[in-house]
Amino acid sequence: MVRLAAFDLEGTLVKSVSGWVELHKKFGTWEKGKEYAEMFFEGRIDYATWAELDASLWKGHTKEEILEWVESVELMEGAYELFDFLRENNFKMAILSSGLMCLARKIADDLGADYVFANELVFDENGVITGKVIPRVDFVGKGSILRALKKELSPELTVAVGDGYNDLSMFAEADVSIAINPHEGVEGDHVVENLYEVIEIIRGLIEE
Repeated sequence: MVRLAAFDLEGTLVKSVSGWVELHKKFGTWEKGKEYAEMFFEGRIDYATWAELDASLWKGHTKEEILEWVESVELMEGAYELFDFLRENNFKMAILSSGLMCLARKIADDLGADYVFANELVFDENGVITGKVIPRVDFVGKGSILRALKKELSPELTVAVGDGYNDLSMFAEADVSIAINPHEGVEGDHVVENLYEVIEIIRGLIEE
């Protein structure tokens, strides 16, 4: 018997809202980054192009600088307790982020997630950002990733937890969706304010 829980990362499991934005501000490239974001949301460029344009602004910066930011990102209260609870109840845990793998991988390791999907900055042999990015999770791609995991695992229950528009495709694939402090217009089967409430909802589902 396997169950599956899929999570957004930023704004859901960690207090960072957008690694892309935070790194733009760290590197002083936010004005240009904001312009590229507007181009994407106006439909003038696709997600892969947007990601690469963003990454191109950071060319020459180092992995050490990225990891310095990663280390500064705090987990949401209740994250460890939630993942411990899920493990004890036969869940496989997946993190699906349209942010950066540098952060997603660390959080997945810290929490003991079974799967992690995110976009990867490309570094050269000296750990310098090349300006290239491997876009593994586009703005609407979480649904197809979750669908593939369901096909692989055949879970008896699939729960998705997130907060933004790019989580809606994931919500559509789940048996139960939980929106945590959701952005305006984002709805789930349940709406919660913290991860402790997520534990109680899932507890209720598996005890039915």
